[in-house]
Amino acid sequence: MGQNWVLVGFGTALLFIITFHNTVDSSSEIFGEGKSDKEILDDLLQVTRYDKRLLPPVTGTLTVNVSVLLLSLASPDESSLKYEVEFLLQQQWYDPRLKYGNQSKYEYLNAIHHYNDIWLPDTYFIMHGDFKDPVIPVHFSLKIHRNGTVNYLMRRHLILSCQGSLHIFPFDDPLCTFAMESISYEQSMIQYVWKNGEDVLRKSPSLKSLNAYLIENQTSACPTKSSWRGNYSCLKVDLKFTRDRAFYFTTVFIPGIILVTSSFITFWLEWNAVPARVMIGVTTMLNFFTTSNGFRSTLPVVSNLTAMNVWDGVCMCFIYASLLEFVCVNYVGRKRPLHNVVYRPGENPVIQSDKKRDTAVVTNEIVSCTACGPNPCTHTANNGCTTETPTLQVHKKEPPHPIRVAKTIDVIARITFPSAFSVFLIFFFYHYNSVDTSAPEEE
Repeated sequence: MGQNWVLVGFGTALLFIITFHNTVDSSSEIFGEGKSDKEILDDLLQVTRYDKRLLPPVTGTLTVNVSVLLLSLASPDESSLKYEVEFLLQQQWYDPRLKYGNQSKYEYLNAIHHYNDIWLPDTYFIMHGDFKDPVIPVHFSLKIHRNGTVNYLMRRHLILSCQGSLHIFPFDDPLCTFAMESISYEQSMIQYVWKNGEDVLRKSPSLKSLNAYLIENQTSACPTKSSWRGNYSCLKVDLKFTRDRAFYFTTVFIPGIILVTSSFITFWLEWNAVPARVMIGVTTMLNFFTTSNGFRSTLPVVSNLTAMNVWDGVCMCFIYASLLEFVCVNYVGRKRPLHNVVYRPGENPVIQSDKKRDTAVVTNEIVSCTACGPNPCTHTANNGCTTETPTLQVHKKEPPHPIRVAKTIDVIARITFPSAFSVFLIFFFYHYNSVDTSAPEEE
């Protein structure tokens, strides 16, 4: 009985060796030089030996190497927080089931037509806006190398919803972020890593940019706080853009400075040049309204105070204040002078009246007297004593002529208005340019 069991075991082992030998021989025939890549893939992907529903049988966690190559950048609108990014996403992993023999003449197999029969990572994009266009098969590249390494390349065109500090627009630097994560395999099964440990994105030599000024980019693993699910492997891409400062200076700030300073010209005109001063004040105000309203219609709508609101408000206040200054000057200059004062340019006001009313004898002055006796004495002049000092005469101080007051207001405005506006410009551009717009680092 024992001998029978030994014979059965020996026969089973012999059958296994023969089957394995036949399999090796058949594999050598399948992967010979005469086979095309389609025939090789048809044999590799037979249902009896390959199941795309199963992960590649590797020891431990399957590692998927990821790299991104930027192709083009664009912003539909300067004032928006939408940026279009086109890139190639490459994923590489090892699948021992897809190894083929060295007899083949192919360095790799083009498996684009077997796309639906091969296991692929279920990579999902999170924290982004939307896809620009649907993904079609010609946007894929799928290559299988001799040693079982699979290279999966896809083209993506994303519309990113970015985060910007709109309260300092247009001095902010929007930060655009998107991440890649497996939708169904946990971190213990699939681990995403950046290929060659790259910490920045690779850029194509033919990279095109349209209203998208990329100043910094970074690749990293998703922080625990920002990942959707902590037990899933995730990679993150940060793209930091800046806005075209020259565009806003030439279309907003420089025209605003010209209009505000143009309203200051009225201070150098005559106080009674009503048509000229009114025309300058009203024209600059209307032009500023037209310019600011036309540009404001393209700005993102926010509920808090922005830098553009501060700019428009302060510039309008200066233009309106210069118009009010003219009204004040014109009102003061047309007032009737007191005490018949006649204005003579370049001279002090002259009083046209009786000189007897212009002088007065000072009677309470302390004077020297010789009529008090043998010794001279001093006392007030109103005690009837003859004094040796002459009578003192003083002129009464009359108020300045209204025209002189009006001209004085203009002279003061020539200094205060340009100085105040210069201080505002220095503060405005220094303050908003020095604000740190970088996002806080997440742990």
